Amino acid sequence: MVRDSSPPSQERVRGASLGLPADGPGSLASFQTRVGAFLIDGIGSAFLAALFTAPDLPGNWSLVAFVAVTIVTLVLVGQTPGMRLLGLRLAHPRQGQRLALWRAVVRTALLCLLVPALLVDADGRGLHDRLTDTAVVRDR
Repeated sequence: MVRDSSPPSQERVRGASLGLPADGPGSLASFQTRVGAFLIDGIGSAFLAALFTAPDLPGNWSLVAFVAVTIVTLVLVGQTPGMRLLGLRLAHPRQGQRLALWRAVVRTALLCLLVPALLVDADGRGLHDRLTDTAVVRDR
């Protein structure tokens, strides 16, 4: 992501301060789409955990599965299964590089707390993305 140091204009374009396009691939994902990806990942993690806990409910094992799947997929491919299904990816601060493990761990830990994801800036990035210098963008 490239930082833009141009003076602010009357009409604010989401992602402009990050050097992202206003629309199309590479533009910031909408809040609704990010929530959809989160829900897909959460439900998928519950089903994955249920495979190991059946016939009992997975309980907190769903959270363990969510953390593991999120960290592994973000580091390896830059997107969670929910992001992939909805055409999103995680923009890395240095293009062309794999996300560092510490960024994936910190981002996922804050996402599990849920509140940091709801504290968004003017661009719509949650606290978990701001602290790890990442952004969820449209892939297509």
